[in-house]
Amino acid sequence: MEDTAAPTPPSAPAPPSAPAPAPTPARASQLGVHLHPGGASAAVAAGSADAVTACLLDDDGRGGWAERRVPLERRPGGLWTGELPGVVAGQRYGLRVDGPWDPGAGHRHDPAKLLLDPYARALEGELRWGPEVFAHAVEGPQWLPVDGGSVRSGLDSAGSVPVGVVVDPPVADQAARPRTPWSRTVVYEAHLRGLTMRHPDVPAELRGTWAGLAHRAVVDHLVRLGVTAVELLPVQAISTEIPLARRGQANYWGYSTLSWFAPEPRYATAAARAAGPPAVLAEVHDAVAALHAAGLEVLVDVVYNHSCEGSAHDGPALSLRGLDAAGYYRLDQGRDVDSSGCGNSLDFGRPRCVQLAMDSLRHWVTAFGVDGFRFDLAPTLGRGLDGGYRPDAPLLLAMGADPVLSDVKLVAEPWDLGRDGWRTGDFPVPFAEWNDRFRDGAREFWLGVPGRASRGEPTGSGLGELALRLTGSADLFGGRPSDRGPSASVSFITAHDGFTLADATAYDHKHNAANGEDGRDGTDGNRSWNHGMEGWPGTGGTAAGPLTGDPSAADPRADEALDPDELMVASLRRRSMRNLLATLVLSAGVPMVTAGDELGRTQGGNNNPYCLDDETSWVDWRLAPWQDDLLESTRQLLALRAEHPVLRAELPPRSARAPREAGAAALTWWDATGGPMDPEDWSDPQNRTVQVHLDASGTGGEDLLLVLAGDLDDGEVVLPPQAGVGGYRLLWDSAVERYDAAAVWAVDRAGASVPVSALSVRLYRPHPAEVAQEVAQDVAQDVAAASGQSTAPSEPTTARR
Repeated sequence: MEDTAAPTPPSAPAPPSAPAPAPTPARASQLGVHLHPGGASAAVAAGSADAVTACLLDDDGRGGWAERRVPLERRPGGLWTGELPGVVAGQRYGLRVDGPWDPGAGHRHDPAKLLLDPYARALEGELRWGPEVFAHAVEGPQWLPVDGGSVRSGLDSAGSVPVGVVVDPPVADQAARPRTPWSRTVVYEAHLRGLTMRHPDVPAELRGTWAGLAHRAVVDHLVRLGVTAVELLPVQAISTEIPLARRGQANYWGYSTLSWFAPEPRYATAAARAAGPPAVLAEVHDAVAALHAAGLEVLVDVVYNHSCEGSAHDGPALSLRGLDAAGYYRLDQGRDVDSSGCGNSLDFGRPRCVQLAMDSLRHWVTAFGVDGFRFDLAPTLGRGLDGGYRPDAPLLLAMGADPVLSDVKLVAEPWDLGRDGWRTGDFPVPFAEWNDRFRDGAREFWLGVPGRASRGEPTGSGLGELALRLTGSADLFGGRPSDRGPSASVSFITAHDGFTLADATAYDHKHNAANGEDGRDGTDGNRSWNHGMEGWPGTGGTAAGPLTGDPSAADPRADEALDPDELMVASLRRRSMRNLLATLVLSAGVPMVTAGDELGRTQGGNNNPYCLDDETSWVDWRLAPWQDDLLESTRQLLALRAEHPVLRAELPPRSARAPREAGAAALTWWDATGGPMDPEDWSDPQNRTVQVHLDASGTGGEDLLLVLAGDLDDGEVVLPPQAGVGGYRLLWDSAVERYDAAAVWAVDRAGASVPVSALSVRLYRPHPAEVAQEVAQDVAQDVAAASGQSTAPSEPTTARR
């Protein structure tokens, strides 16, 4: 071991003063740095290296590092191991790796780079951009590569890069995990920072942190809303990628991983960061435990498809690139084969990549207690050495068979930018998948087609696609009991990327100027409808921006007269929001709500604010009256889902004519006249109304009737005259702005023609003939007690339209 404070290392690490004792085989099998009595053992996988040195870092008293270098010993299989006597928790460290510089073969070793151990379970410091962080020589203020990145830099990166910290990780209580069945799961996708940065009831010092997430005000909101799991955008340690750094921006979403073991330090409170990495880890652990205590699961969005290092010829050398670029990245003659769109792709045809993913995933379960993972651009994880996707790829099968990971929820984002990258429905058991076909089908029916129809354009869409999505997407996830079934479909209408729910009803086009890419970023296929007016009047981008339907409520233009046309547009937009939420929540599958959609959050038409850590992206908790109504509607819909098992059946639905099967809903489809749907009705673009009866004999609970009215004009439907059904009691109608607690619905006779509003959703409870009469009498008594007057069928006694 040698002490040094030299700013620039020699071309090869200096030898130690005494040889380090060889580790035992058990310690050598554990990658990373692990404490044991008397010190720590280190193990690093670097198959192409000629020398690997562990650098123990101590404060040199001048704002830099004093290094104690311990060369590691080469072992079979590209493993380097060694003992670190006297090391205790809190020791800062890095790695220096020497080896061939041969960019054409993918080798970019430079012992001048202080590298982050990919197995570091905590880190300290931030990346400070400059020429020294690149393995290749760069020039100019934009750090452009010299000679295409073929010249080795030789500049020391110590002091400019994050370093690892030796820690004893926490241990999570696995018995405390809620283990919510998929059939009862409702996911809430949120950015850890953005969720609480503007929350008035969260103390300022806790906003944007794990402690803020665990604050009672936030937990109470989630529980009252009716969700069961929080899915957090990436919380593993990140670093901004080179294109953003050149523009002076930062990655807000976090899809740019630096360390797969260590939590991102900036999501901890200032007090925890000041106390040191163990306190940061404790805050993560305690926040997850707090959500568990409230019955909420925590899922983590993880990015294994690429790293923050960008492309080999352009990005920095912070960890894997300097360690063994050819052993971790998918390369072709030294150039990155990029299926992520982010400059590089990890190569999961190689065992060390599979091991890195498996070890880090287990760590997040055992140390922090997370309940599952959502895998960004997941087909990359299933690409073999030939670059093609295989559902039986090593990593995918390993996760399903692992005793730790098979006990948590695994969710794939089933597309990437590689060859044949759209793979929805192609992931193996036990994976669930984000169902983009559900999003597209629901938004096309409620926004795309009506928008075109309102402009006199051809619509070109029938009911068939929506029916498939409503019933669990059997075309994607199988219609046989042996298939994964509806629970494999994580259905959504919005996500972090794309328009918010409110913006999907207010913008026909993206407005992404603030992202700094001249409008090139973000999709142009939004399937949105601005209802005749682009954007929100007033300030926009805040909760006060969208118009309120209540003229007495505060409005950003309170001193101006509200235009009647704008009021009508705002009312239609609110109904469209409720239609989309109802379609999501009342469909078979696992619904995912994006944070703030229940509040009508807007991003001012920006559909890709990945680099905007500001009010554009943060949830605004100040609510206008219409937003409070929308929140209450969302709560009611989720309560209905929880109350009725037939809405969350575990098995694919069956035709009512098929034999009854336990765990499956039986479906009967009816048209607007109360007659059976004919085959040609499904493809008729003029047919925009359908009714579906959900028979609960196989699921338990009560039958339901769902009515979808997709016409631009008000109309009527004949409630199906089914055998044994005497009447239908209306439970929920999207044409109603808000139901008060005392609202009571009447019962409509089976076979009766009832009015339905344009573009609306209704949910009924069928009653047998003898029960329907009793219910009608009970309702009449409730009506008299609530209002002292009679109420017409299909009208609540207290509701605001």
